[in-house]
Amino acid sequence: MENHRVKDLMVPISEYATVVVGTSLIDAVKALEQAQETYTTSKYQHRAIIVLDVEGRIVGKISQLRALKAIEPDFTANSDIEQLKGFKFSDQYITQLRDLYRYRGKVMSKESLRAASVKKVEEFMQTPSAGEYVAEDCSLDTAIHRLVAGTHLSLLVTRDEKIVGILRISDVFAAVFHKMIKLENEPVNAP
Repeated sequence: MENHRVKDLMVPISEYATVVVGTSLIDAVKALEQAQETYTTSKYQHRAIIVLDVEGRIVGKISQLRALKAIEPDFTANSDIEQLKGFKFSDQYITQLRDLYRYRGKVMSKESLRAASVKKVEEFMQTPSAGEYVAEDCSLDTAIHRLVAGTHLSLLVTRDEKIVGILRISDVFAAVFHKMIKLENEPVNAP
């Protein structure tokens, strides 16, 4: 989209839900809820929590999917199932065993939820990859390419090596398709 820059659509870090390393899952979710309360129906709510180190630098992100994964029992710790891969058992068989293990784990039990609520964010946060950064002065075309190529739900927006905001796919999607709808009513040869 011509003349549009990332900074035109980004959400400043100051408006985002942030927590520091060492925060529990339950406190991170509370921070997300608090950030969502400031949004009206005219804005998209946040769907992620930014994790900061003790010096205030972004070190990770927790999406809603990551938070849900944090409440599941730790299947990789079940070494018996993981060792079956070395004996050439099929992926389908291993998946069935994992499903059985999950079923026995009762994700929604009181005990399981209490145990998950005290997990520290660094145990399940996603660390940003090199392709998840975009400069605030970058074109929206470049940002769209990074979102699509990396299948990211958001990008970290930088200014002089410092992260200043988040570019969310929901905001980019809305901007692109509002432009498309506007173009629908214009003559084809219009500038």
